[in-house]
Amino acid sequence: MPHSHHSHSGQFCKHASGLLEEVVLEAICQGFQVYGLTEHAPRYRPSDLYPEEAGIDVDALMKQFEDFLDEAHRLKALYADRITLLVGLETEYISDVDLKGLTSLLERVGTRVEYLVGSVHHVRSVPIDFDRPTYDRALDLFASEASSGTGPQESLFLEYFDAQYALLQRFKPEIIGHFDLCRLYTPQIRLSDYPLVWEKIIRNIQYAVGYGALFEINAAAFRKQWNTAYPGEEVLKAILNEGGRFALSDDSHGPHAVGLNYHRAFDYLKDLEVTQIWYLERSDTPNRGGRFVQAAKVEGNWSDHDFWKGRK
Repeated sequence: MPHSHHSHSGQFCKHASGLLEEVVLEAICQGFQVYGLTEHAPRYRPSDLYPEEAGIDVDALMKQFEDFLDEAHRLKALYADRITLLVGLETEYISDVDLKGLTSLLERVGTRVEYLVGSVHHVRSVPIDFDRPTYDRALDLFASEASSGTGPQESLFLEYFDAQYALLQRFKPEIIGHFDLCRLYTPQIRLSDYPLVWEKIIRNIQYAVGYGALFEINAAAFRKQWNTAYPGEEVLKAILNEGGRFALSDDSHGPHAVGLNYHRAFDYLKDLEVTQIWYLERSDTPNRGGRFVQAAKVEGNWSDHDFWKGRK
């Protein structure tokens, strides 16, 4: 204690800010003991680049990711006596091209990627977390399918959780990233009101629990105007009911956001009576995904750690 398993820097992510080393130094300053460095996996099609990436080609994105691995491992060694840094990546699933590309990338870099944050940010190749107009564009893709008996909103949810399931099956990520990101612009929606969607949610939770994943409590939802972290309350309760385990993430996008809203995540977890927090640590034996990290439980009462005293 304390930990974060999901972060970005402006050095290697155009919608973030600051240098990777500045992120690490801020984590040290705040007293983090384990901090994960997880830039986005490269993308493979020019059409999948974001507006802020204008002028960058896909080869440059791959080089940027390789530079991230070099810098992350340099910092891991440099600050090893002050903090445990884990070097990972956050997945992308825009099309099947991304799954094939990530498979090849992981084979090539080997143990330099120590773990995965399994995230989905797109439905039918359209970003669902970029801005509201783009999200609405994703919804519009389903408008012509109303005759199937499901409306656009439900259809988007169904495809999102199917994509998530495919990602879990293929890569078995150690951390499940912002599980219900598909509700970003509609946090008031109860996913359990859609029986077909809820069935897929439970399926995904059970699968992730089965291979030993941790579900991140992602504090970034608070800066997105949510009243909870990701996942929302009904999903968090479902994870608990299925025997799921939680890990903390700030999903910082620069040094200014390291540990941001952890005090609100603390209150959220206490209100829902989450009694155990887990984190990743190195292991001598491979996990179900073939990587050398394992889940470890915070000993004692996680909420009594000195880290929280100035944040409550």
